[in-house]
Amino acid sequence: MIPANIYLTGPGTTLIPGAVTYVAASNTATITPTPAGTTLPPGIPITVWVTTGVKDLEGGAMTSNFSCSFTTSTGADTTPPTVISTSPACTVTDVATNTTVSAVFSEPMDPSTITSSTFTLAPTASLTTDVLGTVAYAGSGNTATFTPTSPLAASTSYTLTAIAAIAGPPAVAGVEDLAGNALAQNFTCGFTTGSGPVTTAPTVILTNPLDLATGVALNAAVNVTFSEAMDPSTITTANVLLAQTVSGATVTGLVTYDALDDIATFTPTANLLPNTNYTCTITTGVKNVTENPMAAEYVFSFQTGSSGTLNTASVNLNSAAGFAVLAGAGVTNTGPTTLNGDLAVSPGSAVTGFPPGVVNGTQHIDDPIAAQAKLDLTAAYLDAQGRSLNVVTVSTGELGGLTLAPGLYQSGISSFAITSEDLTLDAQGDANAVWIFQMPSSTLTVLSGRKVTLAGGANAANIFWQVGSSATLGTTSVVEGTIMAYASITLNTGAVLNGRALTQIGSVTLDASTITLPTTAP
Repeated sequence: MIPANIYLTGPGTTLIPGAVTYVAASNTATITPTPAGTTLPPGIPITVWVTTGVKDLEGGAMTSNFSCSFTTSTGADTTPPTVISTSPACTVTDVATNTTVSAVFSEPMDPSTITSSTFTLAPTASLTTDVLGTVAYAGSGNTATFTPTSPLAASTSYTLTAIAAIAGPPAVAGVEDLAGNALAQNFTCGFTTGSGPVTTAPTVILTNPLDLATGVALNAAVNVTFSEAMDPSTITTANVLLAQTVSGATVTGLVTYDALDDIATFTPTANLLPNTNYTCTITTGVKNVTENPMAAEYVFSFQTGSSGTLNTASVNLNSAAGFAVLAGAGVTNTGPTTLNGDLAVSPGSAVTGFPPGVVNGTQHIDDPIAAQAKLDLTAAYLDAQGRSLNVVTVSTGELGGLTLAPGLYQSGISSFAITSEDLTLDAQGDANAVWIFQMPSSTLTVLSGRKVTLAGGANAANIFWQVGSSATLGTTSVVEGTIMAYASITLNTGAVLNGRALTQIGSVTLDASTITLPTTAP
């Protein structure tokens, strides 16, 4: 693998010099801008190119070139990463002695910093005696995996540690994200093994599309939900395959694994062909966390719809995506609020209540970064407001008690409310499912104690509330997704928002609230 086969351009076809490294344990290639210390240009589109010159160990080349694009932020990333889940979960007992151990991070990490020195497993009674094993990182799911060389001891407590820094001299940074931010502190998680190994094979319990489904959207991703936690290093393009049923022509795409919901996703590089049959194959190369393979291949088929059959697309927030709070007039806080993400105000400049509130990120007060984020928010707001394909109308505007599939929803009375019962958003096994709620000229009201519950692999990163006026989240309510309000957003005492509070002209008001940026769908 040589640098000529993997490179960056931006803007346009301008080549960005970089060095390519490859970690065989995780099948991961990394491009680092050169010379050392160079950063990507701010606020411009960057394209990653992988050519057919890249070959596997048997000499087989990719069937076509691969490219994907992203836009850099106008400011530096200074937010430390966090661990958002582990397998096994912390404090659980009766864990199989032949288990692998993994941790999912809140953002993409630097694979070179996740090693046997920074990602360790040890008996809790002797933390200085590390278990021997191999460490791998799957960038598609932000997941680090520790595979013990030998089975763990039975009925024994173990502690998983992700190290923020290694004591010197000289001191060395530990686990870092792609921007070089280390964990704010060491992460530890304990569990206890059971009496022995587990040899049960995993199974597929749900697919999206369903087997023999018709009219499937051309921009659909293919999702497979497993019966249990899987080894992320085995969820690859070699083991999750998509091809045209009749011709056998393979589909080029990216395979990712959502460790939170046990869902593997195949995302085609380009839209599927209309009125065409496709077959997805899950090979016996996939394994669960106890390294047991599937007993047999799992195969299912579906047929795409006619030209123009498309799923609801996500809303691109561009540089506004990194802000937990972005306000037009100002931000007012009372009590121990926590913002896990950046805060910005533009064109206003009033920010009060920090401290006692805490911002685990950077504050941008009426500066160029805040101004650019506001422009990107406006574009995203207008995009969500202008969507009109396959609108589902909720006549009363009351969402409480409903279970909603992915799609575009509009209130029959302009406003939406979650008051009578909780709202459930069910992705039905589609990890890429998108919801957009349109309130063109009115409000969003969530009653105290009410919740938005996610099911079937739904991700808060793909939920958008376009509010024409103001949004109010009641005391101790829990809401998922990004709220884009034209006027104001208020989170009353103890309200939790797993998403973003973004306003165009008004203020964001907080009271002992918690806002956490959603984890991007892997």
